[in-house]
Amino acid sequence: MENILEIRNVSKQFAGVRALDDVSFDVIKGSCHCLVGENGAGKSTLIKILTGAHPKTSGSVKYEGREWSPGSTRDAMHNGIGCLFQELNVVEKLRVEENIVLGLEKTAFGIIRKGQNPKVFEMLKRLDASIKPSQYIEELSVAKRQIVEMAKALAMESKIIIMDEPTSALTAEETRRLFDIIAELKSAGITIIYITHRLEEVMELADYVTVLRDGHHIATKPRREIKSRQDLIQMMIGKIIVEGYVPNSVNKKVKLIELKDVTNDKLKDISFSLYEGEILGFYGLIGAGKSEIARAIFGADKYSGKILIEGRELKPGSTLNTLRRGIAMAPEERRTQGVCTMLPIASNIPMMNYGSVSKWGIRNSARQSAVSKKYIDAIGIACRNEQQSVAYLSGGNQQKVVLGKCLNANPRVLLLDEPTRGVDVGAKQEIYHIIRELVKGGCSAIVFSSELPEILGLADRIGLLFGGHIVEFLENDAALDSGYIMNIVTGGAVVNG
Repeated sequence: MENILEIRNVSKQFAGVRALDDVSFDVIKGSCHCLVGENGAGKSTLIKILTGAHPKTSGSVKYEGREWSPGSTRDAMHNGIGCLFQELNVVEKLRVEENIVLGLEKTAFGIIRKGQNPKVFEMLKRLDASIKPSQYIEELSVAKRQIVEMAKALAMESKIIIMDEPTSALTAEETRRLFDIIAELKSAGITIIYITHRLEEVMELADYVTVLRDGHHIATKPRREIKSRQDLIQMMIGKIIVEGYVPNSVNKKVKLIELKDVTNDKLKDISFSLYEGEILGFYGLIGAGKSEIARAIFGADKYSGKILIEGRELKPGSTLNTLRRGIAMAPEERRTQGVCTMLPIASNIPMMNYGSVSKWGIRNSARQSAVSKKYIDAIGIACRNEQQSVAYLSGGNQQKVVLGKCLNANPRVLLLDEPTRGVDVGAKQEIYHIIRELVKGGCSAIVFSSELPEILGLADRIGLLFGGHIVEFLENDAALDSGYIMNIVTGGAVVNG
């Protein structure tokens, strides 16, 4: 068996966070090699190194026996490594044929020549003859769009095709067709690196499986040596260490929020209640629907069904109305959605409540500074002063600015989407303390997280998500089985549910 990739002692560090730590394994030519692990395990970072999106910090990669350090994703593509990302790289308003040749155009003196790359269309016909080159991409299903991207990768004579969560939006029939295509590609000697959270797919497709956890290589094994999905789960989660969970004083006589059959293109019949004084947690992996629930409640996404705040229905699609009803949100993407990084702390904190720093619509600079200093002191934002630009704060302190902005809105309910993503261990503990103190002070919180120890350490109740719906609710106590939880969020069956 011939190695197509040899990964040795690869590490990657981002601003003090070690995303990969001394990872080593081989990929066999013509195999389907599944890469698994929880969110944050390092899978995406490794793929970005292989495809030229990130340089490695240390270690070496050999591709077909030669040192491999691509300068860009285009460099990787032209050297035979293609990638089908979960968010497909297609232009909906262009035709299939225009998408297929995009970036592959042959030119003469800077002018694009037509009628080239017939191999691309031969590949498309071989994969799915029902897709016509003249069709617009927006007319195609997600599965057919994936096939268009696959045809493009094959036409570039890709030797490795990386597939990142390729079935997350596919029907059972489309998934089966994709598996058939993967078998055909393998028989042609093409190597597949397949990333998924659906462990039944790993058990069916894989020739080899690599498990990553917290940036470390845990194991690489032939699939035949893995007897069950429970074996995989145990390798993925290891021993879960939970910071001591302390129950809150939950008043189940008072419903602050109630969702009834909330549904959209990502969510399916979401129904639950949040009670006064409660920290409610939602746990799931990529594509489970965590962020979508938060966005629906906050009014950022449309939906059918009902959301009630203290018994009164919330108007969908209005974040301003949601804020006025006492709900604030700390979004998952803090740098693009949570803060204005080039503005100072003093300009960021009042953003959800300008009434706190203005009168008759006129901003009061002294009041703005005073309000900002209040939250800098209250939640321990490490900075020079309130005029420091948020861009120059650490990730943990940027997240504290987001929390300060939310608190200044005087919310009854705080929505926290991945509240500690990308922050160091010390900042995590400080943020957990802030959340607990908020609830003691009369606020309730919903925490949406892909970190199981975080949910187990904070939440009074835990909703387990898979495929856009709530599979099960669990009361938090010492008897919770992390292996059972992982089984549910990777598509396993509910026991006595």
